[in-house]
Amino acid sequence: QVHVVESGGGLVQAGGSLRLSCATSGRTFINYAMGWFRQAPGKERELVAAISSGGDTYYAASVKGRFTISRDNVKNTVYLQMNSLKPEDTAVYYCATGQQPFGDARRGRYTYWGQGTQVTVSS
Repeated sequence: QVHVVESGGGLVQAGGSLRLSCATSGRTFINYAMGWFRQAPGKERELVAAISSGGDTYYAASVKGRFTISRDNVKNTVYLQMNSLKPEDTAVYYCATGQQPFGDARRGRYTYWGQGTQVTVSS
């Protein structure tokens, strides 16, 4: 059984930083792409950042240059470092694992989702 657990959300002022963590278990972590998604109230869920099994990264235009995704294949954990946060970054952030081994991080499907962690950026 695959488990995905996010942590690290919270309340921060605009311009501040947060680091989200996503720990997984139950599958060979190193073989799968990992993605961070977010969903703000009244908006569709969007892919924020993703990292392939080989370490290639993708960022949405709205976060490029401010967010950094990384993975630790020993700890089976993926991170999202968020700097220069803006009020529009406020959302529930979800972590998910790729559906297929060695799949495309940006265009591939994601399965096994975490419960989400709230990020709130005050102005």
